[in-house]
Amino acid sequence: MKQAVITGVNGQDGSYLAELLLGKGYEVHGIVRRTSSFSRGRIDPFYGANAGVSGKLVLHYGDMGDEKNLRKLMEKVRPDEVYNLASQSHVGISFDMPEYSTDVNALGTLRLLDAMHDYCPKSRFYQASTSELFGSADESPQTEQTRFKPNSPYAVAKLYAYWMTVNYRQTYGMYACNGILFNHESPRRGENFVTRKITQTVARIAAGLTDCLYIGNMEARRDWGYAPDYVRAMWLMLQQEKADDFVIATGELHSVRELIEKAFAYVGTKIEWEGKAAAECGIDSSTGKHVVKIDPKYYRPIDIDSVLGDASKARRELGWEPEVKFDRLVEIMMEADVQAAQSARQD
Repeated sequence: MKQAVITGVNGQDGSYLAELLLGKGYEVHGIVRRTSSFSRGRIDPFYGANAGVSGKLVLHYGDMGDEKNLRKLMEKVRPDEVYNLASQSHVGISFDMPEYSTDVNALGTLRLLDAMHDYCPKSRFYQASTSELFGSADESPQTEQTRFKPNSPYAVAKLYAYWMTVNYRQTYGMYACNGILFNHESPRRGENFVTRKITQTVARIAAGLTDCLYIGNMEARRDWGYAPDYVRAMWLMLQQEKADDFVIATGELHSVRELIEKAFAYVGTKIEWEGKAAAECGIDSSTGKHVVKIDPKYYRPIDIDSVLGDASKARRELGWEPEVKFDRLVEIMMEADVQAAQSARQD
């Protein structure tokens, strides 16, 4: 039975990856932070005796800031594969917490790589890199050859982790890969991310639980994919003969405004827009109510207008293709959030 370690196992990507690996018969060792309350809803369905999967999930308390803990885990498990998905993953919050974001995202990766080098140098390593590395890129779409121009504390920390991964591969011959993943979403996405905030709030508006969606930059355009498709790419990267770095993206651009319109359309509401800039608002065409408003507090200090990836290399060398397109992604997220909102209304 193959063994894998997943840092950040209770996150969106970590939970989907654990589910994938367990289905393939892996013994998965997931690292979770110790908190005063249990918050493992994403992994509960496949944890324990009645999980219904062929593999086994083992949880360990740990933190990317605790070097001794990481080293003890690598020495004990000596896994076949390590997926580093733990991070302070919110770009906006990284401006408020730059030191913490750097410690977890940058130095945490170094701690893990160094522990692997000492205790399990033959293990295969996946680093969760990000399209935020490109910042306001010089070209579009972005490929593995596009110059990095990070413009947030989050992106700068992730760039350090990216190059450390390359350095350990080149210096020590470790099998270490970077997955430069563009935006990927799901019903398991954190509620403070714009996609989930939109689908959840629209569902709650439709259920009569709230009145309005407050949003920042609606003109931002992103390359949005489906998280389960993207974790499949992570696994594929560690199954190749030679370690390499890959962009994972759909190659399609959609705006925040378009996402809002499609989310409302799912619940039968057509949005009409009036006003300009910060005074713009979205109106329910059937009731005349203002259901979308701009709130400048949601603007980032530095924002990226457009992010588009070219995953040709992954298609060619990994045989990877995204199976879920944008419209279906919105439907999947809305279906889950509408059901949750209806349950909350009944309670």
